[in-house]
Amino acid sequence: MRRSGLPLPLAWRVYAAFFLYAFAIGGIFPRLPEIQRGLGVAEGAFGLALIGTACGTMVSLTFAGPWLERLGHRRALLGLSALLPVFYAIAAHARTPTAFFLLLVPAGLCIGAIEVVVNLEADRVEHQTGRRFMNRAHAFWSVGFFVAGLLGAALSQVGVSPQWHLALVVPLEAAGLALLLGRFDAAPHRAATSGAPAARFARPTGGVMLLVATALSAMVLEGAGADWSAIYMRDVFGAAPFLAGAAVATGAAAQAITRFFADGFVEKHQPVVVARVLLGVLGCGTLLVFAAPTAWAALLGFALMGVGTSAIFPLAMSAAAQRTDRAPATNVAALAQISFVAFLLGPPLLGLVAQGFGIRWAFGVGLPLVGLSLVAAGALRRR
Repeated sequence: MRRSGLPLPLAWRVYAAFFLYAFAIGGIFPRLPEIQRGLGVAEGAFGLALIGTACGTMVSLTFAGPWLERLGHRRALLGLSALLPVFYAIAAHARTPTAFFLLLVPAGLCIGAIEVVVNLEADRVEHQTGRRFMNRAHAFWSVGFFVAGLLGAALSQVGVSPQWHLALVVPLEAAGLALLLGRFDAAPHRAATSGAPAARFARPTGGVMLLVATALSAMVLEGAGADWSAIYMRDVFGAAPFLAGAAVATGAAAQAITRFFADGFVEKHQPVVVARVLLGVLGCGTLLVFAAPTAWAALLGFALMGVGTSAIFPLAMSAAAQRTDRAPATNVAALAQISFVAFLLGPPLLGLVAQGFGIRWAFGVGLPLVGLSLVAAGALRRR
C-alpha cells in the first residue's frame, strides 16, 4: 500500500488504529433491533445467530499470532480493517438466522487478528516512548464505537435501512485508513521480552487465566450493553429508534471519557486499586439497569457500566503483554481469545436468558461475574 496520509506521531497512529477498528465494528449494534425484526426471530434465536462473530474471533485469536508475524502488522491492520465493514454490510442482507451466523464468521476472523495487532502495537509504542497510554488508546476505541453508535442511531431515526447504513461505513472506513494510517509502520519488538517465537496455538497459562477472570465481567457486560441495550430500551420502555440506539452510544461515551484519564490514576494508585473501584461502579450500573424504573434511569445505568468497564481489559492486556514467560504475542492472544470472545459469545447467549426470563435478566446475571472479577483483581498487582 502506498505510504500517504497525515504524518501523525507514534502514539496518535495507535490511537487512530483503535478508533478506526471500533468504528468498523460499532455500526451494526444500534441496528440490531431492526435486523432482529427483519429476521423475524425471538431473542434466543437471534442471540445464537450473533455467535457467528464469536466463532470467527476465537479461531483468529487462537491461530493468528504466527501468521501476523509473517504478514506484518501494517498489512494486517490496513487490509483487515478495510475488510471488516464489508463483511458486516454483507451480513446485514441475511434472510435467515443461519445465514446471518455464517456471514458474521468472516467479520469475527478480522476482529481477532486486529485485536492482537492493535494491543501489541500499543504496548510496544509504550515501551519505545517510555509513556503509559494503553488506557488512552482504548479510549479512542470507545470514541470510535460512540461515533459509530451515534451515526447508527441517527440514521435509524430518519429511516435509513441497516443495509444502506452499513454499506456507507465501508467507504468511510477506507477514507479514514488512508488519511490516518497511510504512514503507519509497525513498532519494534520489546527488547526485554522473551525471544521465543509466538506459539502456533495460544494456550492460556494459569497466570493468564487469572487475568481472564479479572476482565471477564467487564467484557461480558460491555458486550451485553452493545448487543442488547438498544433492544432493552425498545422492549422495556418502548423507546424511539434514536433513544434506543443512543443507549449504545451512552455507554461508549462514558467509557471513552474514563479511559482518557485512567492512565494517570493507574500511575498514582496502582492497577489493583483502580480495577476494584471500577468493578464497584460496574456492579452499581448493572444493578441500576436491571431495576431501572424509567428510560433515563436505564441510560444512567448504561453510563455507569461504561465507566466500570473502561480500564479493566486494558489493564489486563498490559499485564499480559509484559509477562516474560513466553512470546508477548502469545500471551496477548491467549488473554484476548478468551476475554474478547466473552465479549462476543457471552452476550448472544444472554439472549436465551432474555427470552426465558425477560431482557432485564440479560444484565442481572452479570452481577455474580462482577464478584468473581473483584476476587481475581489481585492478578494485576505489580510483582
